[in-house]
Amino acid sequence: MKATIDRIEEEIAVLIDREDGTRHISIPVSLLPPGCQEGDVITVMLERDEEATVAAKARVSGLVEKLRKRS
Repeated sequence: MKATIDRIEEEIAVLIDREDGTRHISIPVSLLPPGCQEGDVITVMLERDEEATVAAKARVSGLVEKLRKRS
């Protein structure tokens, strides 16, 4: 997704989706590439981390099992 950095307020950058124009996304400035400023166009990508998802599910499953054994 392409977005324009609309404004930076304190430590939050407000992005506007270039395709939609009405969708706004707020992210911490620390997640922006170095040197970014208001008016810059950036590419925003999200990707699923399967390995971390599997590990998190296993951890939660283990905690649930411990709780069941306590009861």
